[in-house]
Amino acid sequence: MREDSFMRGLFFGVIPEELVFPFPELAKDEAENVRLMVESTRRFCEDKVDSRTIDASHQIPYEVLEEAKSLGLFGLQIPEAHGGLGLSASAYSRVMQEVASHDSAMAVTLGAHQSIGLKAILLFGTEAQKARYLPELATGAKVAAFALTEPGAGSDAAAIETRAELAADGSHFVLNGSKIWITNGGYADVFTVFARTTELGEGKKPGITAFIVERGEGLRTGTNEEKLGICGSSTTTVYFDDVKVPVENVIGEPGRGFKVAMGVLNNGRLGLAAGCVGSSKTLLRLAIERCNERRAFNRTIGEFGLIKDKIAGMLARTYALESMTYLTTGLIDADVAEYSLESAICKVFGSESLWWVVNETLQIAAGIGYMKEYPYERMLRDARINLIFEGTNEILRCFIALSGMQGPGKELAEVAKAMREPIKGFGLLADFAARKVKTVLGQERLTRVHPMLSREAVLLEDHVAHLARQVENKLRKHGRDIAERQFVQRRIADIAIDLYALAACLSRATQAIERHGTEGAWRHVEYTRVFASDARERLARNVTGLDDNDDELRKDVATRSYADHGYALDVL
Repeated sequence: MREDSFMRGLFFGVIPEELVFPFPELAKDEAENVRLMVESTRRFCEDKVDSRTIDASHQIPYEVLEEAKSLGLFGLQIPEAHGGLGLSASAYSRVMQEVASHDSAMAVTLGAHQSIGLKAILLFGTEAQKARYLPELATGAKVAAFALTEPGAGSDAAAIETRAELAADGSHFVLNGSKIWITNGGYADVFTVFARTTELGEGKKPGITAFIVERGEGLRTGTNEEKLGICGSSTTTVYFDDVKVPVENVIGEPGRGFKVAMGVLNNGRLGLAAGCVGSSKTLLRLAIERCNERRAFNRTIGEFGLIKDKIAGMLARTYALESMTYLTTGLIDADVAEYSLESAICKVFGSESLWWVVNETLQIAAGIGYMKEYPYERMLRDARINLIFEGTNEILRCFIALSGMQGPGKELAEVAKAMREPIKGFGLLADFAARKVKTVLGQERLTRVHPMLSREAVLLEDHVAHLARQVENKLRKHGRDIAERQFVQRRIADIAIDLYALAACLSRATQAIERHGTEGAWRHVEYTRVFASDARERLARNVTGLDDNDDELRKDVATRSYADHGYALDVL
């Protein structure tokens, strides 16, 4: 398993292009199987999944879920040895993209089962746990849910209060507490539950532990929550009252549940990003149909410049999202171990791109976009949850920045130590100095991008250098206090997000040009250029804003408003 990380390299000013070139693709045999799977999924959704009815009735019909199970949609990534289809990460994401292009509630239900619900068993479970649970989860005979969030522990997982006490005889844990907003909670049979454990035995540290918990005595669920969107999915509170959980149902190491949770979420975020690709493509189809049919001032609205600007931007962002999502799943399929930054970036960019696309589509639809008779308003409501799901975008921006800066921060600390003991630290100082000299003499250059995209390649190269310099500057300036500098973190994260999206576009477009020539790859080239043009403005603004901003003013304005309990002015 490879330990490389493309994004972690960028924070050092290094572009490890061998990780993203060539653009990954499915093996021929799997690609053919996935095409068949996607086609059968499309027919099923078109024939049986009525989004308007699901949204109005607040449930997915039983027979629809049963047919989804018969198609294998509940066991896409579970290995064939355990009764699933054994799809790769890329293949799984492509099927989930197809489901989401038809109905978000259906996609959320399947994703909560596979992307996060059973994922801990798949990634961290013992062979005995896999043999016991995965076969029934693969067929949908049992449905899974992921239970992490509590009233006082959402993004702050360390604040979990649900407790699991080891019984006196050491045979089981007794689980007490509750979890909120659990997708599939109303009918899940198997829950991945995270609880605080203290008495773990000699030599075991207290902490958060992950458990497989089956529905049974002491476990009950509340009624389905009334939600803004994804109304057909089940979202409930789950209560644990002296639930006995056998010790063999601990997932991973006792007290190391946080690692399990992060591993699941890192992987699961890509299913969400793929779903955003599917929804964005559906919205683009609807928007372009509206452009061609709606007329104003004796011509179709699609002929107007401001509408064309919207469509071009939507196409480019969707292309970037699709490219970065499947670049990242390709990293997983290539057995690259570290992809947490890339996964978080896909989730943030995907959810915000879809929100922008659905808003622009509704604007193009105009009056009918606001009416329940048409799909636009439902799709807007459904899209909003993605900015909150699986880590809010604010928290993930902090994670992207702080996690990316961790390597350079550690290096600076080691260099400072080595300077105090130059003989012992000679090797480290020499390597650091050599890299600095290289940076001064000439920044990292891309060698695999097609010459047609050289201008866009230079944009990436220049801003990788800017990122590395700004990271070092801010670490030197703020030291450990960087953890509290969220305005800095946001700008660093936004630079990193645009750089990864741009790298994915360049890789995919280069591959298309090399395979199909310039005429056959014109869409790839144009979408990349439009995205790069938009990204250029954002990157410049974020780089400038790191040193020239009104951050302190904004903090003061907000702080004073807390004492005012709101907006304190009036014209009267």
